[in-house]
Amino acid sequence: MMMSHSNNIDESIFDLERKLLIWTKPSKSSSESMPLGNGDVGLNVWVEEGGDLLLYISKTDAWDENARLVKVGKVRIKFAPNPFNNYSSFNQILNLARGEIEISCVKEEMKINILIWVDVDQPVIRLNARSNKRVNMEVILELWRNRERELSKEEIESAYGMRGAPHPVKEYPDVVLSSKMKDCIVWCHRNNVSIYMETMINQGLEEITRWFPDPLLNRTFGGLIRAEGLILENEKTLKSVKPRKKHFLSIYLLTAQTKDLDEWLNKLKILVESDKERRLIDKRTAHRKWWRRFWKRSWIYIDGDENCKIVTRGYILQRFMNAIAGLGAYPIKFNGSIFTFDHEEKGLNADYRRWGGPYWFQNTRLIYWPMLKSGDFDMMQPLFRMYLALLPMAETRVRIYFGHRGAYFPETLYFWGAYALDNYGWKREGKHVSYVENGYIRYHWEGGIELIAMMLDYYFYTLDEKFAKEILLPLANAILQFYDEHHQRDENGKIRFEPSQALETWWNCVNPLPDIAGLTFVLNKLLRLPPHISDENNRLFWQRLLEEMPPIPVKSENGKSILAPAQEIKDVKPRNCENPELYAVFPFRIYGVGRENIEVAQETYFSRRFKGNKGWQQDVIQAAYLGLTLEAQELIIERFSDKYRYKYCRFPAFWGPNFDWVPDQTHGNVGMIALQAMLLQCVNDKIILFPAWPKNWNVRFKLHAPYKTIIECIYQNGKIRQLKVTPKYRRKDVVIML
Repeated sequence: MMMSHSNNIDESIFDLERKLLIWTKPSKSSSESMPLGNGDVGLNVWVEEGGDLLLYISKTDAWDENARLVKVGKVRIKFAPNPFNNYSSFNQILNLARGEIEISCVKEEMKINILIWVDVDQPVIRLNARSNKRVNMEVILELWRNRERELSKEEIESAYGMRGAPHPVKEYPDVVLSSKMKDCIVWCHRNNVSIYMETMINQGLEEITRWFPDPLLNRTFGGLIRAEGLILENEKTLKSVKPRKKHFLSIYLLTAQTKDLDEWLNKLKILVESDKERRLIDKRTAHRKWWRRFWKRSWIYIDGDENCKIVTRGYILQRFMNAIAGLGAYPIKFNGSIFTFDHEEKGLNADYRRWGGPYWFQNTRLIYWPMLKSGDFDMMQPLFRMYLALLPMAETRVRIYFGHRGAYFPETLYFWGAYALDNYGWKREGKHVSYVENGYIRYHWEGGIELIAMMLDYYFYTLDEKFAKEILLPLANAILQFYDEHHQRDENGKIRFEPSQALETWWNCVNPLPDIAGLTFVLNKLLRLPPHISDENNRLFWQRLLEEMPPIPVKSENGKSILAPAQEIKDVKPRNCENPELYAVFPFRIYGVGRENIEVAQETYFSRRFKGNKGWQQDVIQAAYLGLTLEAQELIIERFSDKYRYKYCRFPAFWGPNFDWVPDQTHGNVGMIALQAMLLQCVNDKIILFPAWPKNWNVRFKLHAPYKTIIECIYQNGKIRQLKVTPKYRRKDVVIML
């Protein structure tokens, strides 16, 4: 990736025009692909050595019968004569500024240029090929789900939740419908069966199915391919009528739950017809304007040695990865997003991902925290929408399971809110309906608290009162009500969290720190909401609950006070490698720069049991929030380096698999959170700049802060050269810690 420099705040974004990712050789396989997308539709793009251009197509709502998020299809594009063998020059370029991939090739006297983009306003992939010689183009749909078959023992992992099922777990074939339309390839996958009812009955939630319809059954996802001057040779192939210098291809994608295939096909036809209403040049202009606005709203460019380039590249590419998958119907999947590829080593296709379709909140949350400071508030909506939609089910589950009010969300859940089947447990004889078989998540309910913490930050950043009233408060009060009514009080009137656990690491605890710190953090922040947003009854409830919180667990070690994972741990050994005690640093920012007793948290950090810097491990975030500059610097360089990139990948941000899958979305986003925190932290109304920044790193950044504040800054050679705070009245709240 090429780097350039600007000393003008308002011109920094234009540097991105020259930040191109350029490959000068074709790829060996899909693992060496380049990602592209519009936030909902995704592509893996690669050119085979001596062969063809290939596209793996994905969509954020392509859930199959087993609740797997699978690929929509694969398209192979051939040109004749073939420019991609015996070429003299080849370039595949990712133009970040425009959200486009450009492929150019020179072979003897033949030159071809191919532009690929996914329209930001429509679920449409567009490909424009131009050559100086006339060429034929052939487009082939390749399907691998072509028969009903039982998933292998290894593949079952991609249908996570179905392990141990008392019946075969099957994959079903796609359907080709090209005969229904003239000179178009049309295909889809339709769920004629579903695991939904089995899941709900197994978990004692059958009554919910009367008002929460099956979200998988009859879900149909697929597409239509058409191209100027190409006709249908067979149901999966389009071919040129005659060679041309210009070829234009469109691939339309649609997901819908319909009563039959004809209804789905009619919806697809409407999409195609509506696309004809706008000129191509207008579509491309709107597309490029969107990407320009995206890159202008936030940036971090670090100037200096090779390490600075590595960190800048990692930050930019991970933010790009969030953008190309972050505007769909559902949150970004932590374990591969929509950019999975074939795993040749194990013989697994691109539908495979470790941990399958469910959402782990401890992983998913890490994708969304950095969106606050980057101002990518639109991309947070899928996460908030999903959990708000799940609230009625969550409240009903609490009533059925525990006989009281409130809501909690399982740590691992399907997108409609139920536990993954094998986590809950297949064999229910003699077990209470509330009993969860999997000890890693049995009492792991803290995610709801962190969701509220994130939503509170979102409100204070955006001052969106409609969001606060219609989304934040209903969710917050339901989750708080669960904790209020679920646990008993001790002899001092404090809540006693038992049975409970500290994340996945300690299964049997009393008063775990993440829950106590989380509730303390969100209750204090709720009490800071303006009076016209929260009524008096709410405030009295929050204040009472805050007064009933036990103290944050602390213990003495080597004569020093440090934070403890819980007040009491009954486990003999840890089950995972998290450090729950440091949740009081992040995400629940009670200890840190500009806060009291930071030395207690710093000592805790250096005494932590588990150390690591890959995937979801938070060491680098905690180091930044504790002002440990050298530690944070070393960890951020390592995290964004190629050390954790999957060995078969070319794209620098295809990290993993680490604990999850490739591309690992927790890995890069942890780096984003940490880098932002090295530059900017907020404590109540104060904006602290450079709390953990290396003095020898020159940087230009634009980041967001609470109360609709934007900070733009240039730091160079040990001095702040420019600082712009919008709105101006917030300048008085800025504290510089260089």
